[in-house]
Amino acid sequence: MFSFVLIVLFISVIIFGLYIRYSHAGRLMAKIPGPKGFFIIGNTLAIVRERDDLFNYGRELYAKYGKLSKITGFHIRGVNVYSPEDAETILSSPRYNEKQIPYIFLEPWLGDGLLISKGEKWHDRRKMLTPAFHFNILKKFTKVFCEETEEFLNLVKEETKKDKTEIMPLIMKSTIRIMCETSMGTSMDEDIHTVLKKYLKAIHVLGECVVYRFSRSWFYTNFTFFLSKVAGIQRRAVKDLHIFTKQIIQERRRYRKQGKIVDINDDDEVYGKKSRMAMLDLLLEQEKLGNIDEDGIREEVDTFMFEGHDTTSMLLTFMIMRIANEQHVQDLIYEEMQRIFGDSRRSPTMEDFSEMKYLECCIKEALRLYPSVPFMSRILNEEVTLSGYKVPEGTQCNIHVFDIHRLEEYYPEPEKFVPERFLAENKSTRHPFAYIPFSAGPRNCIGQRFAMLEIKTMMSGLIRRFHLQPVTKHEDVAFLSDLVLRPKYPIYVRFRERKM
Repeated sequence: MFSFVLIVLFISVIIFGLYIRYSHAGRLMAKIPGPKGFFIIGNTLAIVRERDDLFNYGRELYAKYGKLSKITGFHIRGVNVYSPEDAETILSSPRYNEKQIPYIFLEPWLGDGLLISKGEKWHDRRKMLTPAFHFNILKKFTKVFCEETEEFLNLVKEETKKDKTEIMPLIMKSTIRIMCETSMGTSMDEDIHTVLKKYLKAIHVLGECVVYRFSRSWFYTNFTFFLSKVAGIQRRAVKDLHIFTKQIIQERRRYRKQGKIVDINDDDEVYGKKSRMAMLDLLLEQEKLGNIDEDGIREEVDTFMFEGHDTTSMLLTFMIMRIANEQHVQDLIYEEMQRIFGDSRRSPTMEDFSEMKYLECCIKEALRLYPSVPFMSRILNEEVTLSGYKVPEGTQCNIHVFDIHRLEEYYPEPEKFVPERFLAENKSTRHPFAYIPFSAGPRNCIGQRFAMLEIKTMMSGLIRRFHLQPVTKHEDVAFLSDLVLRPKYPIYVRFRERKM
């Protein structure tokens, strides 16, 4: 009897393997270049790597197979996209809006929020939240940006006594305060400060858990993953993350009950209109109307706290390091600040921000070299042609932003920091999808103007008051696979106060 079961099992495995290979989808995938895989398991073992090695593996696939390559494992199919033409095909079409792996691994944390949701729910949430990033809202936020930048600069001043400073911890405190005090409308009181450290640590732990699961396809199902030790680590991290965001929501509820904000029917320029409220207030008003429940509010607060501070923190970390290594660029930024502000210590206005042309080019060049989201993925709901190959329905399409931003045909000497690439005359003929740090198409980043304004405020303030000296060399930076682009080792810079 036991022998019979083994024979049946063996035959079933063979049939399953033959189906994977010779089905319509299997035959199409066989034509796409990529690393050779084993029977049934495909390339499953090839991606079981440490996070730094996994990041480098994505670069190796492009170097060896070009702008489109495949990777398979069991019944899972994936293609790696490294060309702006293919990225445009996927990102510009609403037919390929749906996200699955690895985004679904974030569901215990982010639920079905804007980052992960699909279909009508995504459309409704996007429509609901877009007004929270109206120009007039951002204009109101500049006061907070400037106040928090001053706090940041005070911290930097203390660091001038040191030979080197690790950038990321310094930045993260400021960006998370900005998110709390703008979009969330919270004051970062002592109670929230006590859980902030756990929150920041939990984000890093969760990133490690997601990458661990992503690189081991036998954990793609919840059943097998929840039996692993990593699932327990993830549960504890998610608990800490939710404690922080629930506290933010509770604080804002208390504040509103005290009648400290203007009603949505008031005539105030910004807060007096339903379409022009800060994000958390907008969500709480929609809850009153029955358009979202408490879990839905928590989903969006979790999503925007993560996307609004972690991505910006990493970009600022890399940008400060790179500007410290590019003395000529730093001098040109300072000259621009002098033209705008002279020796004044006044805060910038919206008009000043529009004059920061060269700084904006520097930010864009930093985003090119260090895209906060170096990888994005979509599921193909129908067969599509990419780079001349037919890719079957149900395939995971992985768009490698990091590599697209380094294509030499669009960016000569791509590793060099050249802000002039983003002058109007130099970018007019470039493929529009050769630069996608905020994604593109219907699912582009809803908060990109918020991020640009925040970065301009902090970088302009920093360069006006401090000279950045290199410690970590840009060529020595190694990267990790994570939820955002992260360095393998701490990044350091030396701050010295300018003589005014």
